[in-house]
Amino acid sequence: MHIASVTEVVPVPVNLSIKNAPDEVVKRLKARATRHHRSLQGELMALIEAAAREEEAGILTPAQVLARIRVAGVRSPADSVRVIRSLREGRGGTRRR
Repeated sequence: MHIASVTEVVPVPVNLSIKNAPDEVVKRLKARATRHHRSLQGELMALIEAAAREEEAGILTPAQVLARIRVAGVRSPADSVRVIRSLREGRGGTRRR
């Protein structure tokens, strides 16, 4: 049996609560939980864990990708070619054919 010392930090689970969830959203989440053979609580935990993993991994949402494309000034396929060429040249101008 391990007894925590006074200086040891022991993780404590946190309860989360979502207030005023729209009925339609709850209905879709319950259906999703059923499809995945989980309770609603289990489904919500799976969604939260997946979101946290994506954040840690640096996975971008489609909206984030679009925002980065706009910041780069890409508006057409020709702009994409320009960006790719400048990146290649920035890496020493090596090309693979």
